[in-house]
Amino acid sequence: MTSKYLATIVGLAALLCGCVSNNQPINNTKNSNLTHGQVQLTLKKNQTTKAEVLEVFGAPNITTIDASEREVWTYQKHATVANASSSEAYGTVILFGGGSKTSGFEQSSKTITLIIKFDSSDKVVDFRSRSTSF
Repeated sequence: MTSKYLATIVGLAALLCGCVSNNQPINNTKNSNLTHGQVQLTLKKNQTTKAEVLEVFGAPNITTIDASEREVWTYQKHATVANASSSEAYGTVILFGGGSKTSGFEQSSKTITLIIKFDSSDKVVDFRSRSTSF
């Protein structure tokens, strides 16, 4: 009697058995203050100083002098976001079973460029930011 009971339990467990693996994205972006929102909140023409810009955005990627003898700082941030996923399922009904696997990969890139011009008193006189996504 116990072997029939055990066989029934094992059969029911096999009938209802199924497993699914995780489906977790991989995110390879780094946090940074260089966003359009942060640019708009931080930079005010004729008010924001070089020291304040350095504090918020860090050191610029490029520094130059323009034709009007103004110092120009250029920041550029590039981020790549990659999402990989996979799932696997398997189920059985007594002696017969079936399974399936799926996987996928998606990647996108974003770039933001910020150009800031300073006057002779080290205050922001002009700034422009541009972004691209693909």
